[in-house]
Amino acid sequence: MRDGYPRISLPLIRATGCGERAVAVTDRPLPFPPLPSYTSAMNREDLVAAYAAPGRHYHNLAHIEDCLAALARVDGLSVAEREILSEAIWWHDVVYDPTRLDNEERSAQLAEQHVRAGIGHEVGRLIRLTKTHDVQADDRLGAILISIDLSILGAEPARYDAYAAAIRQEFIHVGDADYRAGRAKVLRHFAARQVIFPDAGFAATYDRRARDNLAREIAALS
Repeated sequence: MRDGYPRISLPLIRATGCGERAVAVTDRPLPFPPLPSYTSAMNREDLVAAYAAPGRHYHNLAHIEDCLAALARVDGLSVAEREILSEAIWWHDVVYDPTRLDNEERSAQLAEQHVRAGIGHEVGRLIRLTKTHDVQADDRLGAILISIDLSILGAEPARYDAYAAAIRQEFIHVGDADYRAGRAKVLRHFAARQVIFPDAGFAATYDRRARDNLAREIAALS
């Protein structure tokens, strides 16, 4: 135990395929109390274990690591804003079942119940935005979170292709024809947006490459 929290299982972290940077990220003293309503007695280590569950080929600890790293590169945030975004990142995919349509809502509810008093409502609100990735023009924290969550779309082609393959594995229960049609519909939705990344900084960095990646995958699915 350290500061009242159990130590992270380093073998568990490494088993997810994350690099050594993930060990430093997850071994921080995070402000999580025990979470008895999720599994039998969810604590900080259980939160990490949730992201290492079987079937999580993309929505795993590596995704959280990448999101936290992207947040660390965002300037101009107050301590309070950074805490809220960090919590939203940690919790936004804690519930993930590709056969259900309420993962974001269930994740948001867990976050609202268990993050530090006073920030639960805002953390839950941000997590719910990841359902549609729609953000109001004056919602800076929402724009940052959604841009972070979508930043994989603007990755280098090889990394994007690995992401696309991982998503296919998460939906392995869906037949090939149905998957191709459904995935292409989602990608066309993003490609048709005037703004993919609602944060201007992310848009400047990732928009062009994201559109190229989307077009390439859509063509491959056709």
